[in-house]
Amino acid sequence: MRHTIKKLFWAWDIDKEEKWLAECAAKGLALVSVGYCRYDFEECTPGAYHVRLELLDNPPSHPESVQYIKFLEETGAEHVGSYMRWVYLRRPAEYGPFDLFSDNASRVRHLGRILALIWPLMILELIASLYNIYLGIAWGSTVNLVCGCIGLPLAVLFGFGVWKLTQKRNALKKEAQIFE
Repeated sequence: MRHTIKKLFWAWDIDKEEKWLAECAAKGLALVSVGYCRYDFEECTPGAYHVRLELLDNPPSHPESVQYIKFLEETGAEHVGSYMRWVYLRRPAEYGPFDLFSDNASRVRHLGRILALIWPLMILELIASLYNIYLGIAWGSTVNLVCGCIGLPLAVLFGFGVWKLTQKRNALKKEAQIFE
């Protein structure tokens, strides 16, 4: 039987999303497809799969991404689905632990890709919001003022995500230096 769950995760909550997907798998729900805030599951043996997700450098249809996904499939992973540059992969638990990143350096690079996605969005949202607030005040435009006041909290939210990911990335870098 197929189950669809609608749930929102921010790009900086990748660990939280993977943990939730692991909890679903532990309850006997195997991820079979994804979409915007949508997860489709089919019933399976509880704990049958490990699920991981990754933000790729290129769209999943790009030749480099296709080659990378094929490589992962050769290790027993299955490409469940994609949303934009995010790919969702699962692998039977019987194959053992499933980790996409072999060391801290690769984890740091992955967090850098996510930051490279969020930073421009935060900056653009902040500039657009402040400009709309300025226009709202200068021209007496209620529409611009409302748009600016709505966009400003979104820019702050993106800023929180940037801060959270930067903290995590810095901790991984520090940990890597300890082991050098």
